[in-house]
Amino acid sequence: MAIRRIGVLTSGGDAPGMNACVRSVVRTAMYHGVEIYGIRRGWHGLISGDVVRLDEKSVTRIINKGGTILYTARSKEFMSEEGQKKAASTCKFLGLDSIIAIGGDGTFRGAQALSKFGVNVIGIPATIDNDIGCTNYCLGFDTAANTAIECIDKLRDTMQSHERCSVVEVMGRHAGYLAMYVGLATGATAVLVPEHPLNEDELIEKIRKARLNGFTHYMIVVAEGVGNASDIAQVIKDATDLDPRVTVLGHIQRGGSPNARDRVAATKMGYLAVELLLQGKTNRIVCTHDGGFTDVDMDEGLATKKGMQNMEVAVLAAMTGL
Repeated sequence: MAIRRIGVLTSGGDAPGMNACVRSVVRTAMYHGVEIYGIRRGWHGLISGDVVRLDEKSVTRIINKGGTILYTARSKEFMSEEGQKKAASTCKFLGLDSIIAIGGDGTFRGAQALSKFGVNVIGIPATIDNDIGCTNYCLGFDTAANTAIECIDKLRDTMQSHERCSVVEVMGRHAGYLAMYVGLATGATAVLVPEHPLNEDELIEKIRKARLNGFTHYMIVVAEGVGNASDIAQVIKDATDLDPRVTVLGHIQRGGSPNARDRVAATKMGYLAVELLLQGKTNRIVCTHDGGFTDVDMDEGLATKKGMQNMEVAVLAAMTGL
């Protein structure tokens, strides 16, 4: 069946590069003479029919904008089979042949469910957590990491001036990739990630080792999935008599203009998503592998688990506590 009309949505947590990806989807679709509609507020908007016609003008100068012009929302209704049927019914009523869903694991599981009702779906990974198992890279990760790095570099200046310990919590939900990347890039004293639990004795020993090596300030980077940063700071205080300062970077990591890597990756992923649909492919996730862009079956992709590699764990052990 020829593709005549595509819907595009963003769902879950926003990530830098989502707008660049929407722009790419729109421009590629229009290049091929395919109508393109934006679905506002994710799966919730699909259920309610909150759609808007998109064209070249509507996506002009959004490649540099953070957030998402289509908005994003979580939908409890869509988690039910009844809600999924409503969404599929909306697609049928509006004549949407296909849906391109930009987001993370939850977004893809929604697309997977919708596909069971005969809707063509393509997923594009966009999450600062970088935790989609079937792809090496997710849109937004690099920009979020650089935002966190900039904040930590500034914190280090004042921590060094006052000879203090800083505990910085970064986002990532149950994944530690952002914390690991940021911790390595900032030369942190210790990095705590869910994939490689660091016990309290090891943490304190890293701080002591740093002091014995002549350092008088300490930077501890904590993935939010590990636990409360304030509790970790209290552990440090009880064991060392240091008075750590806690900084939770929070949603500042989601915002801001996407950097070059995220803009280019978003453009290529959006282009490939439309091309896949035109080739008659469906139920696929666009992904990166071995430096290139490709696609995998959605069911297979969602079943793939992403663990921290042995080398990454070894590098963390070697580069912290100095």
